[in-house]
Amino acid sequence: MTGSRSAVVFDADETLVDLRPAVTGGLVAVLEEMRRWTPAAAEVTLADLEGDWGAVFGALSAAPVQEIRRAALARSLARAGLAAHLDEFAALFFARRYALSRPFPDALPALAALRPHHLLGFATNGNSRAERCGLRGQFAFELYAHEDGLPKKPAPEFFAAVVAAAGLPAARIVHVGDSPEHDVVAAQRAGLRAVWLNRGGLPRPSGLEPDAEVSSLTRLPEVMAALTSANA
Repeated sequence: MTGSRSAVVFDADETLVDLRPAVTGGLVAVLEEMRRWTPAAAEVTLADLEGDWGAVFGALSAAPVQEIRRAALARSLARAGLAAHLDEFAALFFARRYALSRPFPDALPALAALRPHHLLGFATNGNSRAERCGLRGQFAFELYAHEDGLPKKPAPEFFAAVVAAAGLPAARIVHVGDSPEHDVVAAQRAGLRAVWLNRGGLPRPSGLEPDAEVSSLTRLPEVMAALTSANA
C-alpha cells in the first residue's frame, strides 16, 4: 500500500452494527401488535415473520432494503388479514429496529484506534444509518446504496463511489466486511484491499483470498499496520 495516507471503509450490518437483535426486536413488536389487532394473528409465529424476508428477498435483492422489508411485512400482515395497515406496522418495525440498533462492542474501540492513522468511511447496502446506530460522527464519509442512484454492492459503481469519496487510489483503500462476495471479492475486483470479518469462524469459501481475515475488529489496527508496512 504505497503512500503515507490510506483509508479503511466499513460495511455496516453484521460488521459494525449488531443487526440481528434489532431486527428480531422489530419483528417481535410487529407480532405483538398484530395479535392486539386481531385474533387471526394468534397462529402467526415469529418464525413466520422471519421466513417472510427470505420468501421475498430473491425477487427483490437489488431493491432498496426498506422496500424489501416492507414487502416482507406485507406478506406477514396478509397472514392475519392486516395487509391494508402496512404503513402503520412498517413504522412500528423501523422505530423499534433503530431503537435497538447498536454497534458491536469491538466497533467503537477499533474506530478510535484507527482514526489517527487512517481516513475512515462507512459504505452500506442496508438501512443502518450511522447516526441512528450509535455511530454518529465516526466517519469522514458515508455512502448508502440507492441514494443518488448508487447501486448496491457488488456493483462496481458502488466501489467507484467509495474511491471517489475517499479521494485516494483504490489500492490505498481497505474495505472491511462480513460478506465474502460483497465485501471481499467485489472490493478486490474494484482494486481495493479487503479484510474479511468472520465473526462466526466460518470455513473460508473456496477461492476466497482476502488480504486479511479477522474474527474481531479488535485485530484490525494490527492488520492495518501490517498491510501498510508490507506495502510501503
